[in-house]
Amino acid sequence: MMSLFPVASSASAVGGAGAGQLTAGRAVSSGQLNDRAGVAFGEILTQLAGGAMENLKTAEAASIIGVRGQLPTQDVVEAVLNAEKTLQTAVAVRDKVVAAYLDLSRMAI
Repeated sequence: MMSLFPVASSASAVGGAGAGQLTAGRAVSSGQLNDRAGVAFGEILTQLAGGAMENLKTAEAASIIGVRGQLPTQDVVEAVLNAEKTLQTAVAVRDKVVAAYLDLSRMAI
């Protein structure tokens, strides 16, 4: 599953990152970050929102499959907790964007 801001859950994910960063649970090299330098801020937010929605849909599907008894309880709990973390992060980002907009709107012209 993909989260908005990943948490490295295994030693291999942390060890594989090296000097790069972890994005969506996978290592990203500095070269890949430079490739994204030309991407507009709005596009990045759109991608993050899309990833968050996919994460929430995956958790919902896991819950439904779990209720049917076709998925272990631990997997359902992990999916729901991951979706909760994603939702909390999305709300925090939204709050920061709104606060920044309000700061800009209070500036004297």
